[in-house]
Amino acid sequence: MQAAGFSWAQIARLGLVQTALGAVVVLMTSTINRVMVVELALPAIVPGALVALHYAVQVLRPRWGYGSDVGGRRTPWIVGGMAALALGGFGAACATALCEVDRTAGLALAVLSFLTVGMGAGAAGTSLLVLLATGVEARRRGAAATIVWVMMIAGFAVTAPLAGHFLDPFSGARLVAVSGAVSAIAFAVACLAVIGVEPHRPAEAPAPERKPPFLQVLARVWAEPQSRRFTVFIFVAMLAYSAQELILEPFAGLVFAMSPGVTTKLAGLQHGGVLAGMLFVAGVTMGIGGPVLGSLKLWTAIGCAGSGAALVGIAGGGLVGPDFPLRALVFALGLFNGIFAVAAIGSMMALAGAGGEAERGTRMGVWGAAQGVAFGTGGFLGTVAVDLTRLAMPEPVHAYAAVFTGEALLFVAATVIALRVEHAAETRVPRARRAAILRFEPRF
Repeated sequence: MQAAGFSWAQIARLGLVQTALGAVVVLMTSTINRVMVVELALPAIVPGALVALHYAVQVLRPRWGYGSDVGGRRTPWIVGGMAALALGGFGAACATALCEVDRTAGLALAVLSFLTVGMGAGAAGTSLLVLLATGVEARRRGAAATIVWVMMIAGFAVTAPLAGHFLDPFSGARLVAVSGAVSAIAFAVACLAVIGVEPHRPAEAPAPERKPPFLQVLARVWAEPQSRRFTVFIFVAMLAYSAQELILEPFAGLVFAMSPGVTTKLAGLQHGGVLAGMLFVAGVTMGIGGPVLGSLKLWTAIGCAGSGAALVGIAGGGLVGPDFPLRALVFALGLFNGIFAVAAIGSMMALAGAGGEAERGTRMGVWGAAQGVAFGTGGFLGTVAVDLTRLAMPEPVHAYAAVFTGEALLFVAATVIALRVEHAAETRVPRARRAAILRFEPRF
């Protein structure tokens, strides 16, 4: 690896992979979701279950990361993952169109396609983060994480309106054509973006040593206290982060009597806060904040604590009434969400190398699996929690306040865990312990 690390241009090129990834995924979660519910009159649980399936399969991320560790190169896994993602996205559109004539066959193809999307996104996303963790200098990690995630959001923002334009007047054939074009362009962009970025192994370099079996490496990573603690942190924080995604707009509509257009603008305000938080952390960690305020660990904890405080404020705001400044609290929630998210991703890059280059992919896979499963679970549990509390509390304001408070407590727990994660060599398991793990044959 080059000593100076990746240049800003190379980081931006790798960000294009996230742009391409976001372009395919947004059609799955928005356009195809809407078509299934509105045009095909399917129950909302059908696309909901398919999206959950796409998250559930990402529990296999550690295995895909291990695969890239074995080969010693990340680019083939990024390209292969993007190929699977593009194929799955196109297959999902074909499945949706097929549902018009044969619902059973269409849904069967949809299940296969969403599984393929989840596997492709997991394989490409894991290896992309490992490549960034390997090639980005420590002081640039916060900024690199911001660039990559902002470019993924750009993929959402550009694809959705363009696809919407070409989908009118709607037909199944148009959906297949538009999805096929988006998938093909996304795959081509990702391939062009990664060409020549990852340094080639010198011809005279020795062949990589034979790696232990996957389950042994996974057990070794899990045995490290800091790696295990960071996994728990990712799961708890992402559970809290995603649980408010699907209930904030209904809360604003039911409790503050906001129209659909106004609640949509409220969601846009929150996303603007997320972007502001990401940019803020990128600037501070690039050296402006010095060794203390430039700490990713510090900003991860601040982001979680601030998110919890904003949720408590929103919970109390419903009890105050219509004069409460809900928009300011929603922006603050987005701001601290953005601070926590980009700082956590930067921390993930820093901690990935704690066990050496040969384990980076497996580590990143473990954390990616925790993130994906928590995100899929959180959105579902948030809506279930609201429905259950409304059975016990007739007034919606009290039900939502209870759920938001519960999410705030999750963020508090995440803050405590984040402060206990050490970004240092102590994440390594003592040599004797590591040797014992290598001799151990896991039975799972």
